[in-house]
Amino acid sequence: MHLLRIDASIQGDRSASSALADLVLDRVTAAHPAVPVVRRHLGQDPLPSDAWGNALAGSATPEQDRNERQRHALALAERLATELQQATAVVLAFPLYNYGVSQHVKAWIDLTVVGAEHGVRLLDGTPTVLVVTRGGAYGPGTPRDGWDHSTGYARRILVDHWGADLTIVERDFTLVGVNPALDEFTETAVTMRKTAEESAISAGESLAARHAA
Repeated sequence: MHLLRIDASIQGDRSASSALADLVLDRVTAAHPAVPVVRRHLGQDPLPSDAWGNALAGSATPEQDRNERQRHALALAERLATELQQATAVVLAFPLYNYGVSQHVKAWIDLTVVGAEHGVRLLDGTPTVLVVTRGGAYGPGTPRDGWDHSTGYARRILVDHWGADLTIVERDFTLVGVNPALDEFTETAVTMRKTAEESAISAGESLAARHAA
């Protein structure tokens, strides 16, 4: 078993998405203490903002004509793609920011796409847990129903493009207790947090069980 974990929160120790990812990972490492875990924290250690453009330009340039920035960017892109392809289990903690994925996640996806060989499904059948957290509520019947442009996009990339065997753990109302305008939803938020934590634990146990054989 070789596990890849990627976080994208900018909230540090207060991150709701990282807390749920911790629950997933804890169940896996409890069952498999020696499992190697590769970690990337895109929020704390962002990928260079110009890397995608340089990698894309470099991929269209003969190797002998590439400049130093293009060579470095392509090497980074290939490393990201290799990390993903070598993983036998993946945990991703991607909070919703401004109704979509963060710039950190988009940079990672774009670079990874460039770094992969054309047509290769980097996560073909790989069990993957995607943790999604949202400050408000975005479910059916809410005023923001349809405003979450993160989860569908991530599913399209992870499943349709890369072939992941995907499980999604979701938690809404993470800003309850932070934003006074949401105080009326305190009880609902507590229930949602408990449900999300139970889902994260279950997802971690499923990952551990799949690699027990």
